[in-house]
Amino acid sequence: MMKQRKVALITGATSGIGKAFAFELGNQGYCLGVSGRNQSRLDSLSKELKAVNIDHLCLLADSANKSDNEQMVSQLVDRYGQLDLLVNNAGISMRALFEVLDLDTFEQVMDINFYGAVYATKYALPHLKKSKGGIIAVSSINGHRGTPARTAYTASKYAMNGFFEALRTEVMHEGIKILVVSPGFTGTNIRQNALNEKGEAQGESPRDESKMMSAEEVAKRSVLAFNKGKRDLVLTTQGKLAVFLNKWMPSRMDKIVYDVMKKEPNSPLQ
Repeated sequence: MMKQRKVALITGATSGIGKAFAFELGNQGYCLGVSGRNQSRLDSLSKELKAVNIDHLCLLADSANKSDNEQMVSQLVDRYGQLDLLVNNAGISMRALFEVLDLDTFEQVMDINFYGAVYATKYALPHLKKSKGGIIAVSSINGHRGTPARTAYTASKYAMNGFFEALRTEVMHEGIKILVVSPGFTGTNIRQNALNEKGEAQGESPRDESKMMSAEEVAKRSVLAFNKGKRDLVLTTQGKLAVFLNKWMPSRMDKIVYDVMKKEPNSPLQ
């Protein structure tokens, strides 16, 4: 009798880390549900997945929309009959001083990054209990150490970390694994799409993307850590150092982080 293949749902799968997860998990034999809010990008991803014979279902969904999340999970389970892994990856960044930041933009970042993860997890959890599966939550070093001009992004990632820590403790006796991944600076399009104070994409990255960890490496290390049953994964040497120093010398880190972020091109701190 052929062994039942596992099924993974990846939110924000059309680019960056989410797309890397799709190929990493697909190449390991998972059937996939890949979600995104842009149909043309989903179509493009689907062509790439088909080219390497990865079984998948495209799911048009806005992570910030409660009913979209419910339908997304329902459609996936209708197709494959189960759900073994939820990758909460959908996210957006921002760069603006809080004083001038439109509160609608703040709420948008929280809705996508935090509530999007909450909604997807809420509807996926009953199925994950049945399969004794798990969750990979893609957070950020900003979930451990805040950075100026990224207040909304930082708040959303701290909220994610707290939510999944509490949930992990709730379900730890039910066979469900939860890994929180905190990437450092990663070579993706998240900075190009980061929102300014008016909620518009800034359109360019203030950093050299070529010197960062690749999205593929983030996905590979994350899946490996999940399979080993780890609860947290902090990535990049710089990221690990930031988390360590912030724990033991937070006041000093305030100055260090401010000085580093001020040196970014067109930094709002200048």
